[in-house]
Amino acid sequence: MIRNLDDVFAEDATPVPPEQLPAAVTAGALVYTDGTTQSFDPDGTTRYVEDGRQTEGTWSIDENGRFCSFWPPSFRASYDLRWMVDEGRIVGLRFSDLASGTPFEGRYQ
Repeated sequence: MIRNLDDVFAEDATPVPPEQLPAAVTAGALVYTDGTTQSFDPDGTTRYVEDGRQTEGTWSIDENGRFCSFWPPSFRASYDLRWMVDEGRIVGLRFSDLASGTPFEGRYQ
């Protein structure tokens, strides 16, 4: 179920503005193309489930308005987030790692 995006107008592949990042990531759990899932809580907790194994980290927005994640003990990454829109409806997010450029897509469950 998608939450918190009723008042958001977005076009496919456009950047998620920094002020909309919290609503975008907490709107619902994401399912990635490889079948893994991830959820983001408003308190900054994130859970990633791969092959039934769950790991927990944190997400935040840095001083430059970028989406960041931290996975203990030391993995940190920053991402560009873009909307995925299908027939005028927001259906997910596209992430691109700012360091490597690696892209991945998640659809709201």
